[in-house]
Amino acid sequence: MTSPLKVGIAGYGIVGKRRRNIIDARDDMHVVAVCDQTLDGTGIFDDGVRFYDIYTDLLGESLDILFVAMSNDMAAAVTIAGLEKNLHVFCEKPPGRDVSDIKAVVECYQNHQDQVLKYGFNHRYHDSVQDALSIIRSRELGTVINLRGVYGKSQLITFDQTSWRTERALAGGGVLLDQGIHMVDLLRLFSGEFTHVHSFVENSVWGHDVEDNAYALMRTADGKVAMLHSSASSWRHRFHLDITLSNGSLVLSGILSGSKSYGEETLTIIRRGKDDMGVPQEETTRYNTDPSWELEVAEFAEAINKNVPISNGSVEDALKTMELVYRIYCADATWRDKWALGAEDL
Repeated sequence: MTSPLKVGIAGYGIVGKRRRNIIDARDDMHVVAVCDQTLDGTGIFDDGVRFYDIYTDLLGESLDILFVAMSNDMAAAVTIAGLEKNLHVFCEKPPGRDVSDIKAVVECYQNHQDQVLKYGFNHRYHDSVQDALSIIRSRELGTVINLRGVYGKSQLITFDQTSWRTERALAGGGVLLDQGIHMVDLLRLFSGEFTHVHSFVENSVWGHDVEDNAYALMRTADGKVAMLHSSASSWRHRFHLDITLSNGSLVLSGILSGSKSYGEETLTIIRRGKDDMGVPQEETTRYNTDPSWELEVAEFAEAINKNVPISNGSVEDALKTMELVYRIYCADATWRDKWALGAEDL
């Protein structure tokens, strides 16, 4: 039997620890060491896993895989360092602070394509999203006409998150980059790439130097229109995505999460009728479990063990999603000029 692949985790906070729980349940991977700036120097946990307070010491370990769960300002640099150590790398979203960060990773990856690089766009693996995607690809409800997505929380920092998310130098952006990037990624998944982008970006609620609300109106080359609202002033946490097709519509509402605060995860399928008078046939599925964390690590492992390409969260996905996030920022000329956003990188 092949020995388990040796895993290091850079960033051992909430997400890093959750990743470890998933890895510990597998027999093809084994966590040997972690690092986090909050840890007290160097040592060994009771279970034998070694710990460090800086990632360079972690990379001195004999590893096969690196999981990166660092702050945005560190994500790209640590990913590149892992690739240059000839490791397979799984990095959480976002891939960095801005487009130039992910472009630096792409440039490095060109010299390391025998390794697997995957990004944690976790929402793609939720059952409601997968079922909606299957229906769209089957064309049983026709073709997509438009999409309306809302992803909101009550403030910029929620639960046990740390304050670096409100500091532009560390975070790169606010609620759109931190949370809304998931909805941006799903809009790309369901409709394709957008050629036209208009936006309003605001920080009028919390007053930090990152946005607390972003509103976007976008269109693809073949005419699909998407509306997006990413908010840190929703007061009630909310995830909602309407997808209108030529013969019906799909409504994704709520999403299962660690906080349990976004409501029940459901998918409603609405079928257009000839004489339904605006009250069409509907069926709603409620999802009670969230397999997404296990599934994305399983895809990462399969790509390593069987030499198959990444289908969700590839480096190409990461680049295109980050580019769209920054096109939304830059489409608001006032916001772009105020923060000197890197339009030249788009």
